[in-house]
Amino acid sequence: MIIVGNVRSVVRLLLASQSPARLATLRSAGIEPVVQVSGVDEDAVLAAARERGPLPPHDVPLLLGRAKAEKVAGKTFTGMIVLGCDSVLELDGEIHGKPADSVEAVRRWRRMRGRSGILHSGHWLIDLREPEDGGTGRAVGDTASTTVHFADLSDAEIRAYVATGEPLRVAGAFTIDGLGGPFVTAIDGDHHAVVGLSLPLLRTLLGRLGVSITELWRTDPDHEPVRRRARRAAR
Repeated sequence: MIIVGNVRSVVRLLLASQSPARLATLRSAGIEPVVQVSGVDEDAVLAAARERGPLPPHDVPLLLGRAKAEKVAGKTFTGMIVLGCDSVLELDGEIHGKPADSVEAVRRWRRMRGRSGILHSGHWLIDLREPEDGGTGRAVGDTASTTVHFADLSDAEIRAYVATGEPLRVAGAFTIDGLGGPFVTAIDGDHHAVVGLSLPLLRTLLGRLGVSITELWRTDPDHEPVRRRARRAAR
């Protein structure tokens, strides 16, 4: 964090993702990122990686998150920290991203219902800040994995859910913070990771770059830090 006079300079985060859920998660945590979609060809990235050997399920989203962050970082953005994320669902040792169509979504939910899977969310940070602003030039990453327990849906519930279109837009064909919420009976791990962005892991990765997550908190229109308002509200 840089302070000039009495004005706090917020460390800016660049989110290399078009996911509304990830953006909403950051905003709810007091972070207003710059958004830049990477346009990475995920199939090509995975194909190239698999030529070098098999990929464990938890490494797949980390590899894709890294590819997204590096693609955006290469577009001459400076003065920010880039965050790339990706998520996949592991079921029976197989990984699943977004369903290709409604037929696949229905088929997948018939496998998932009444069972448990692991949602892996990969995170990759690249520090593009200038050295005089505390920049390290480093990159760090890790994966947050959460076990998700699914309800035993009826065929009618599966058809109705898939018909909304929501399962086609998200990794694993479900959400926990949307229409799919009633179909998740429990989780073991970080709730935010299931949404697609683990705030505790983000805090840890920022710490490896020498940055506190509080340095990313936005200011309100009067330039009052979020944390100051939080302290005042708690009195």
